[in-house]
Amino acid sequence: MHIEISTRHCELSGDQQAYLRDKAEKLLKYFGRLMAIEVAVDHGKHAWEIEILVSAEHKHDFVASETGATPETAMDLCVHKIEQQLRRYKEKVQHHKGDVTHDGPPRRSPEAYPSGAKDLDSGEA
Repeated sequence: MHIEISTRHCELSGDQQAYLRDKAEKLLKYFGRLMAIEVAVDHGKHAWEIEILVSAEHKHDFVASETGATPETAMDLCVHKIEQQLRRYKEKVQHHKGDVTHDGPPRRSPEAYPSGAKDLDSGEA
């Protein structure tokens, strides 16, 4: 997986870059099939703005942006948004098989039983 951190109108210290990279790498915990993560950092007059673009396989992209007093706080808020998007997407992908009931096997109609067979669900003979 490729992680790219770019800055606009500012410079980040080595510690700040390491923090942003570590936070970006933790996104793999939520969805392991990520192809690239791009982090754009911009420093305005009074706040830091961070935008994250995450590319997953099969051309799915996730985008989030946040502002904060420091790049670290903005990154934390932004990562939280991306985590939510990845969780929803992963759940959607995992449950793509259609309607799955969690209360046992589907019940069959009485016509589906051969004559004289017992319906165990209803207790009828």
